[in-house]
Amino acid sequence: MYRIRLAVVAIVLSASCADAVVASADVVLDWNVIALKTAAAAPFNPPLETRNIAIVHAAIFDAVNSIAGESPAYVARLRAPRGTSAEAAAVAAAHVTLVTLYPAQQSMLDAEYTASLNRIPDDPGRAAGVRIGEAVARRILEARASDGAMSAITAEYIPGKRPGNWIPTLPAFLAALDPGWGSVRPFVLRHGSQFRPGPPPALHSKRYARDFDEIKGIGSNTSGSRRQEETDLARVWIATAAQNWNPVARQLSIAQGLTLSQNARAFALLNLAGADAFIAAWDAKFTYNQWRPVTAIRAADTDRNPGTDAEVSWTPLLVTPPFPDYIAGHTTYAGAAQAVLEHLFGDDPGVVITLSSPTAPGVTETYTTFKEIADGVVNARVWGGIHWRTSSAQGRIVGEEIGRYVTGHFAGREDK
Repeated sequence: MYRIRLAVVAIVLSASCADAVVASADVVLDWNVIALKTAAAAPFNPPLETRNIAIVHAAIFDAVNSIAGESPAYVARLRAPRGTSAEAAAVAAAHVTLVTLYPAQQSMLDAEYTASLNRIPDDPGRAAGVRIGEAVARRILEARASDGAMSAITAEYIPGKRPGNWIPTLPAFLAALDPGWGSVRPFVLRHGSQFRPGPPPALHSKRYARDFDEIKGIGSNTSGSRRQEETDLARVWIATAAQNWNPVARQLSIAQGLTLSQNARAFALLNLAGADAFIAAWDAKFTYNQWRPVTAIRAADTDRNPGTDAEVSWTPLLVTPPFPDYIAGHTTYAGAAQAVLEHLFGDDPGVVITLSSPTAPGVTETYTTFKEIADGVVNARVWGGIHWRTSSAQGRIVGEEIGRYVTGHFAGREDK
């Protein structure tokens, strides 16, 4: 395992910085920003977003590694002539994957590609790098073409009719998003159910009643017990997990001055773990089909639990996303990200992290460890009124298991 130690430094991290390329002098970081910007402009679909960004960074890793030769390949390690530009290979790999995954944004991506290449000396090494990057990207895309993602999005799903079953939620009552995503072939895990947790608390249980009472009070849109800082944190984490966690890694990388190869590997680890976290979360969601708090609180007279009382007009602070509750996808990703970043930078990275988000203008959140960030995500989903405490906490546990597995099994296990 390689672990990167940092000097104490204040870092400003912004999930909204995906609208401009970071002045990083590193094409991996530049194209991480471009990938996030591209994904954010597409229709809302967090599982698909994590898959696509993982594909981009897998291609960047194999392209850079084909030239640097520091690790076994993830999918493909091609032979590169001496003097081949690793930067050009990374740019070409990112461009080909993004244009293929988001063809509607080709004009913007082509412009970013031209600008990136113009910053690299125009010589035979650049041309060779472009060829390597494009070839690797095609190999990665081919490997993922049959992963089941497209059929997962259109899979048939009929909501249950019994108390405790998920049903579409207000205000839009949208159909379940990506109901087959738990069956998508993972990037590193053996299968989506590899770390499937046990079932959520039974409706008649005291644990369910505790979760119910907590979120009914603090997660309501009109809650009198939720403090302003808790409301702020809930709004920070409205942004998707990939959009919030990649800036954390990017700014840590800049502070430490990681090499191109280190960045290629670090962002592959983070995003492949994040993609597998969403596959695992969706496996659990559509295995257990647990109802959301807004449904449960309005229909508490049907749960046969004497510790719960119905409130037929109850509304959460945040709009409930259209899929079952258990386990929370955001916290599963958070657990995976925490494990990966601790693997890379240590439990105490020695930095002050200030996180902001476009979904909470004017709000900043300050942390000193990755654990604190993940703790905050768990709380944010409860305070926002959209996830039970158990669902959030259990998702984080599953995510940590996934993150540890990915760091131990990605590209030949040589990190162990």
